[in-house]
Amino acid sequence: MELADRTISEVGSLLRSRTVTSRELTEACLARIERDGTRLNTFLASDAAAALAAAEAADAALADGDERPLLGIPYALKDIFVTRALDDAGDDLPGGLPTTAGSRILAGYRSPYASDAQERLDAAGGILLGKTNCDEFAMGSSNENSAYGAVRNPWDEATVPGGSSGGSSAAVAAGQAFFATGTDTGGSIRQPASLSGVVGMKPTYGRVSRYGMVAFASSLDQCGPFTRSVRDCALVLGALAGHDPRDATSVDVPVPDYAAALTGSVRGLRLGVPREYFVAGMEPGVEAAVRTAIDVLRDAGAEIVDVSLPSTDHGLATYYIIAPAEASANLARFDGVRYGYSAGDDDLLTNYLRSRGDGFGAEVKRRIMLGTYALSAGYYDAYYVKAQQVRTLIKDEFDRVLKDVDALLAPTSPSVAFPIGAKTDDPLLMYLNDACTLPVNIAGLPGISVPCGLSHGKPVGLQVIGRAFDESMVLRVADAYERAAGFADLRSPLSHA
Repeated sequence: MELADRTISEVGSLLRSRTVTSRELTEACLARIERDGTRLNTFLASDAAAALAAAEAADAALADGDERPLLGIPYALKDIFVTRALDDAGDDLPGGLPTTAGSRILAGYRSPYASDAQERLDAAGGILLGKTNCDEFAMGSSNENSAYGAVRNPWDEATVPGGSSGGSSAAVAAGQAFFATGTDTGGSIRQPASLSGVVGMKPTYGRVSRYGMVAFASSLDQCGPFTRSVRDCALVLGALAGHDPRDATSVDVPVPDYAAALTGSVRGLRLGVPREYFVAGMEPGVEAAVRTAIDVLRDAGAEIVDVSLPSTDHGLATYYIIAPAEASANLARFDGVRYGYSAGDDDLLTNYLRSRGDGFGAEVKRRIMLGTYALSAGYYDAYYVKAQQVRTLIKDEFDRVLKDVDALLAPTSPSVAFPIGAKTDDPLLMYLNDACTLPVNIAGLPGISVPCGLSHGKPVGLQVIGRAFDESMVLRVADAYERAAGFADLRSPLSHA
């Protein structure tokens, strides 16, 4: 296996033994980006010189005995996290990476501050390669809504990688980064992880700071990692997690040693399988792969329990009221006056309308209109308030079921990667791709997608869902499955090119 396709755990050992250098790892990723990045459209911005300089500094720290797990490991940030370029003394460097959120309305924007995600990963010694492509303002399930073009799936370049964090999932699957960040509002880490054949985790809402993360729906958005193994996911989550006083939704709870929770065993655990998650229209190959994965965990000693979450059917409608309503409010700041794109018209109202009309894409406009309607006088109680009430029901159902089981098992996506353009003319059909992930965001719970095989040559994901702030259990179950099933070395065809 080539260096760029290995796991963090593997190359970390090589770094600490001085068998390879951080510079060599960084050069391997940069070579993959040069070879495949433009064709797959994974990156919107990168800085090879800055990455190589950071790698040289990491090699010096490694030579001095620094053993931080992520020290010297190249990574990528979804282009929805603001970044700021600093030198070793903490002073601003010229240029820096722009933050566009996949939108023309933020073309060329450079932030005056860094996101919490960048700060934590840089403090952990990670090597930032660049910013990955994403659906505009994280609104999408296929990464076809980016103003800068669709991302292509490394498993089949005629198909989507999933969205909205498809640039990050595809970059990790293609060996262009050892890990990457994503954001998950309704499944936008777990769903692209499933379609791209990598591991992707959404932590509990409040576990990871949202400071410096361009907002879509503030009560749903959460940052999480893409990796090539569950152990790698535990290492990255350990670096990202923790209280941040700059984020009012960040919860001040202890961060456990996630890697220590990976015992490799599920013996004695009770794992629930919600019958409602095997939705009508699910591809037979997907269902077969997920049910086989459940059998693997049963054979490993877990007790498999049939459970019911009857409000699951209301998750899609609930989400598509709450999320657009919050998006409508959050995106009001992009007015063509304060920052970002401006049409430059002398009349304030005309400038406002033209700036938003030209700057926003079709999906963003659709969700702004839906959200504004749901919040308008006469409809607020009928739609938004009602959706929040159903949200409480969904959360209560999860809590009740999770009192009797240690975690839940479900499909991540009802389908494998589909052809680019296949669903763009039918928004509702596109929205159904997140039917298995949306309820987890509504309830604020942690969830992970881990590869569980192939259907028609494309990856399928098993989803593990846990109690609030019990990421350790979610990771334990996913890791035990990964070891037992033998899919830890699953790599895209580009890895063998």
